[in-house]
This record gives sequence, C-alpha cells and structure tokens, in this order.
Amino acid sequence: MKEQLDKIKEEALAKIDASDALEKLNDIRIAYLGKKGELTKVLKSMKDVAPEDRPKVGQMVNEVRALIEEKLESTKVELSKKAREEQMKKEVIDVTLPAKKNNVGHSHPNTIALDEVERIFVGMGYEVIEGPEVEYDEYNFEKLNIPANHPAKDEQDTFYITKDIVLRTQTSPVQARVMEQGKLPIRMISPGRVFRSDEVDATHSPSFHQVEGLVVDKHITFSDLKGTLAEFAREMFGKETKVKFRPHHFPFTEPSAEMDVTCFKCGGKGCRFCKGSGWIEILGCGMVHPHVLEMCGIDAEEYTGFAFGVGLERIALLKYEIDDMRLLYENDVRFLKQF
Repeated sequence: MKEQLDKIKEEALAKIDASDALEKLNDIRIAYLGKKGELTKVLKSMKDVAPEDRPKVGQMVNEVRALIEEKLESTKVELSKKAREEQMKKEVIDVTLPAKKNNVGHSHPNTIALDEVERIFVGMGYEVIEGPEVEYDEYNFEKLNIPANHPAKDEQDTFYITKDIVLRTQTSPVQARVMEQGKLPIRMISPGRVFRSDEVDATHSPSFHQVEGLVVDKHITFSDLKGTLAEFAREMFGKETKVKFRPHHFPFTEPSAEMDVTCFKCGGKGCRFCKGSGWIEILGCGMVHPHVLEMCGIDAEEYTGFAFGVGLERIALLKYEIDDMRLLYENDVRFLKQF
C-alpha cells in the first residue's frame, strides 16, 4: 500500500510541475482527489487492509492528499501570477492618451423656442393644450369658417387620408375642440406639428410646427389682443421691440391682421436681415369670428375673443438668425452644437 501511495504522489507532483495552465491543474485535482480519483480508490480498498493497519494507511493517504493539495495551490498561485503578467503586457494602457469625451445632448432649437413661448404665455395665465395631428375635416376647416370649396382649402394644399380625415394644416382645431366643451373663460395656446403640401426650400416644409393662441371671455377687444401680443414680442425679442399691425384676411377671425415686429438686428433702422424695412413679419391674428363662436356653442352676443398663430420655426429662425429652415431638420451635429 505504501508503494502504491508513493507512486501516486510522485505521478501527481510530476504532472503538477509539468502543468502550464490553470485548466490542467483542475484536471489533475479531479484525477487524484476527485470522487473517482486515485486516492479515493485507495480509501475504498481499505476493507482489504488488516484492521490494525488501517489507521496507519489512512494517515498516509491524508498526508499524500495534503501534499498534493498544497502543491496544487502553490502552483495555481504561480500560474495565475504569470497569466496576469502576460495579460498586462498585452493590454498596455497609455495613460498619456486623452480620455474619451462624454457627449451630452441638449434641446433642439425648436424645443428651446417652444419652451420660451410657453414660459411667456403660461406667465400670463394661459394653458398649454395639445390635440391630434390626424384630424377631422369638420374641425380643421368647417368649424373654422372654411366650408367646402372655400379658397383657403386650396391655399393650404392639404394632405387627405379619407374624404373626412386630414393631416391637420394648423393647430386651430384644438381651439375648436376646447370651445365646444363650453368651459369659459378660455385662455390657451396649442403648439404642435402641422402638415401642408409645400415644396421644401429655405423657408417652407411639408411638415412644420405652429403655436396658436385663443382667448374667449366677456368684453374682450382688439386692444386686449394688441396688448397681449406686444408683451409677447417684448419678452421674446427684447424690451425695446415695437409692434405694427397690418389689415389682413383670415376666414376664422374678423377683423384680422398680420403683426410685424421691429428688427432686433438693427433696431428698426433697416438692414440686410429685415431687407431694409426695419420690420419683420411674425404672426397672424384677429378677433374670433362670431360664426365660429356660434358653431362651437358659444353665445357671440355675450362672449368675444381673439386668436393668433405663429410658426415655431419662424421664431427659431429669427431669434437665432438662421437663414435656412432645412438646417433645423438635417441633424447636422456641427449646426446643433451651436445651441
């Protein structure tokens, strides 16, 4: 039995010394110390040993086991150290190289402009209300005093999905929906995406954004409209900004006007930015047409109101002096980083 144990010990130690990988050490451990290993076989054959010799044989087996385990552990530490050194040589880190920059995004120019518009009107007591981009023709046209075959429909070159469903051409349908609810007074703005069949160029796109506003209450006059929009212009473009109203026509307002603001580049003196006029057209507005109020269930004899609409992209283009609307949608990082 002693000769057998010495042979097992010598074989195991020789194989451990010859090992050059941690995987081989694990195979040796299983072969000699596992449930079906060589030392386990010796222990199972103890029934053939004389009872008085069993303690001595058991002690020899434990000594061989301890010796093999110690050798396995020391060799494992040595091989792990060598493997780590090899890994360090292969994975050298040049600490003199600059670190990778963590690119953090920020708000789009349109979003920045919208946040500013909402801040101004919420500060004046308005609610921000959104509505569906796919709208019924009834709300997009009929309830805004634009009946079938009205010239304004041709002007807007609409995208129809069915005869009665359309991609909205303005956010005014949201106003009609709110007026129908009959919860008066109303002070709201409705921002959102709108669609028109326009050719893409520096100032047009088939998809763009509008912010429209509506006020309905008793004793609302054109003076309220002028005062509100003048304050908006001063907050958006600077305290020295002045406004000018020019008569215009919109089917859903009467009287109607377009509003200009003094050029914030030259202060109204005239420059390339305002084409020498000193003024920049900014939005359309007017008093809500009585027929529109009546179609939405509001007594036009008791209530009056005003409405206005401005292109969000136009505000962004003017405020940040961008000369091509397409830049807002091309996702050019060099352009977007400027904001």
